[in-house]
Amino acid sequence: MKFDILVPQYKETDEVIKPLLDSIALQQLVDFRDIGVIIVNDGSDVHLSDELINSYPFKIKYILSEHGGVSATRQKALDASTADYVMFCDADDMFYNMTGLWFVFQQIKIHSFDTFVSVFLEETKMPNGEHFYIDRQMDSTFVHGKVHRRRYLLEQNIRWNPDLTIHEDSYFNILCQKCAAPDKAIYCPMPFYLWKWRDESVCRNDFKYILKTYNNMLDSNTALVKELINRRKEQDAAFYVVNMVYDAYFTMNKDEWIHQENKEYRDATEKRFAEYYKNFKNRFESVPKEQHGQVLQGLRNRFYQEGMFLEKQTFDQWIEHIEKLI
Repeated sequence: MKFDILVPQYKETDEVIKPLLDSIALQQLVDFRDIGVIIVNDGSDVHLSDELINSYPFKIKYILSEHGGVSATRQKALDASTADYVMFCDADDMFYNMTGLWFVFQQIKIHSFDTFVSVFLEETKMPNGEHFYIDRQMDSTFVHGKVHRRRYLLEQNIRWNPDLTIHEDSYFNILCQKCAAPDKAIYCPMPFYLWKWRDESVCRNDFKYILKTYNNMLDSNTALVKELINRRKEQDAAFYVVNMVYDAYFTMNKDEWIHQENKEYRDATEKRFAEYYKNFKNRFESVPKEQHGQVLQGLRNRFYQEGMFLEKQTFDQWIEHIEKLI
């Protein structure tokens, strides 16, 4: 059984990517002849050194490519793989423990899964500079901690969407989960992947990152819904419309979106959302009220945990405002 770890690289140097490669080299109870790493450089002039690439007990294939963005680069890594199973890692992350790959291999032997989703750890930073770790529950947002049977991806024509370069993970992840038979989509509560903190990471240190990129999240969801419709997965498409609509509602109720200094971001996002709602309103309304309530409650709990204790306006009031923008 062959296993490839697929890594996009842009401006990450030897020093940045070394902890990931070191964490692979530390894996126990595995045969490194079964493990490969494919790193694709996304058109950057920052090249990894031969000394680094040749210093590990597993084979590293390093591919220099034209710039295409993170989705296109991940797809190029996938296209270059011939392994039985693949896992996508970011260049600045690492494995959390020394038996992570052994555990994954055991799950492959037991379940022969098509797609595998695991809890992962997030390293974050307090204002005083102290690091701490969050146990990230299983979700579809991040590429972290997920493994796929490569032949399954080919058979289902599941590919990274090259038009999505921000908030692109959920499009690919959800397709992997929704195209698999129920007994071939495995969920795991044990973390083995660490999403590391890096000061240079825009999504971590820019407090207005979501304000600036929420439209990209709407673009990703739009592409996902259309792809699910193309695959005749109408109920799934409608569900993700409902989830996106309520997510936008709660997001617009957060303090940072209401502050006058962020009015430019809010206005642009509401205009983009009005277009989204116009296109998918019928699908939103086709979902039973009970399911609406379940999605609402789940998202309300999540946003309350993030510090939003009371919505500033009701959902009906907000939608009425949105429809005036159409």
